[in-house]
Amino acid sequence: MSYGRASRRRFTLLAAPAAAVALALTLSACGSDGKTGGGGDTHFVTGSGGISTVAKGKRADAPELDGESLDGKQLDLADYKGKVVVLNAWGSWCGPCRLEAKHFAKVANETAGQGVQFLGINTRDPQRGPALSFEKDWNVTYPSFYDPAGKLMLRFPKGTLNLQTIPSTLVIDRDGKIAARSLAALDATKLHKMIDPLIAEK
Repeated sequence: MSYGRASRRRFTLLAAPAAAVALALTLSACGSDGKTGGGGDTHFVTGSGGISTVAKGKRADAPELDGESLDGKQLDLADYKGKVVVLNAWGSWCGPCRLEAKHFAKVANETAGQGVQFLGINTRDPQRGPALSFEKDWNVTYPSFYDPAGKLMLRFPKGTLNLQTIPSTLVIDRDGKIAARSLAALDATKLHKMIDPLIAEK
């Protein structure tokens, strides 16, 4: 066997595991099973349907979250304190995100008069165009942070959000504390299951 042929064979053997790892990372980046979420003591208790909640006295503060929206305006989570905030991490490239988008648009409209504000975190879209088209296609009218590198998601306490698990949804209570989480795509029924108890809280 010639040196050149041996080198090519070695390269092929080394490239195969690397390709498998890359494929695994790609597949895990947009899933709907909700089984991954990182470590950390976040006090989440997972109930039916993969929705995790935190008892009122054990909730952690949501981090400061500010930056540009998809349409270039300034957006700050602190402006919505006193409301129940539904925060959804999504990407235009993500199939499960497309499946849940119509449900988010519907429930956002249904709960707007009940002190609920929906916000998005658009992540890993290198250009704004596809994300803006996504919002138009699915009638998403609430604002989204533009976070192509996922830096805003890293501000949350360890174990709260996983950048590799999109879509993800957090619900923040009126006091600005993280009250519920889902690491899977949601329909309208599951969204109400997360939001309605917080609307009813005094």
